[in-house]
Amino acid sequence: MNQRANKGAAAAAAVSVLLLAAAGCGSSKAKSSDSAPAAASSSSPTPSASASAQTADQLQSDYEQVVSNVLPSVVQISTSSGLGSGVVYDAKGDIVTNAHVVSGATSFQVTQPTGGQPLTASLVGSYPAGDIAVIRVGSGGGTLKPAKFGDSTKLRVGQVVLAMGSPLGLTGTVTEGIVSALGRTVTSNDGSSGGGAAITVGDAIQTSAAINNGNSGGALVDLSSEVVGIPSAAALNPELGNSAAPGIGFAIPTATATQIADQLIASGKVTDSGRAGLGVKVIGVVDNNGQPAGVGIAELEPNSAAGNAGLKVGDVITAVNGSSTPDLTTLSQVLVSLKPGQQVPVAYTAPDGSKHTATVTLGTLNG
Repeated sequence: MNQRANKGAAAAAAVSVLLLAAAGCGSSKAKSSDSAPAAASSSSPTPSASASAQTADQLQSDYEQVVSNVLPSVVQISTSSGLGSGVVYDAKGDIVTNAHVVSGATSFQVTQPTGGQPLTASLVGSYPAGDIAVIRVGSGGGTLKPAKFGDSTKLRVGQVVLAMGSPLGLTGTVTEGIVSALGRTVTSNDGSSGGGAAITVGDAIQTSAAINNGNSGGALVDLSSEVVGIPSAAALNPELGNSAAPGIGFAIPTATATQIADQLIASGKVTDSGRAGLGVKVIGVVDNNGQPAGVGIAELEPNSAAGNAGLKVGDVITAVNGSSTPDLTTLSQVLVSLKPGQQVPVAYTAPDGSKHTATVTLGTLNG
């Protein structure tokens, strides 16, 4: 289970351990010969110690340079119901964030890490299915510094990354870690909606950089000072009462975030998400024992993939592409692994109780 992260010391500690370990490698005392001056053995550092110190100094310098380059572009976003983070996207004042950060709000206060008066922003568009939204600062937007967005498809497991945002309202906070895994499918409950709506994101980046409440919508940055992900969720440990699971956070890759953001900026909506959809509005269905029994079709969108294959309102979808779909969350997880245009078998139960299977050519999940 994951929680949404929509609400500096840890980073400093992690960096210090890394630097001290590097500086201490190969620092054994040099051995002198009888003919060498006695002072030489005690005053000259070994080549390995010097190299380690230089490596540590360079790494610290790299960290400081990345923070200097990117942090001014990571802002705090405040609404009447909470706060999160955002990344300045362009010179027009557009800011990319998570859809669960903006939630149902249409106006926002934007605070820069460099200080100054908060700026007022309005909603450009939101794509809740992919948890990406764009807001725009009006007056004063031209003073914001756009971040540089990198190619997340080139990320490697083990690569060092920094997370920047406003955890717990602490504007301008930086934490560090690595890319722990790639291509994760993550389903999170959006606590900001009150109803705990589930959001499923595919191809997510897993990172050990601390992701806390308020980091959502901020920046996951590589050492080239490029934004490679938008932090969106933190893992919870059900064995410890759903408390935070340290070192397990998730970010939406920029390959996905920029594709959605560009469409929202252009038209306020998404028509090419790259995600598969059935073209239906659904509700959960339970059996006589109250157990999840499938996903009922409540409405068919015009020219929907499901409708074109013969499914109707009232039918209950029980499996897609051979995977059981007992509830809405599972259906979303199955669909996120598929592609638009792919033909898949969909098993369903008609209102009269008869069971059927149709071949559906998947459409696109737009919004």
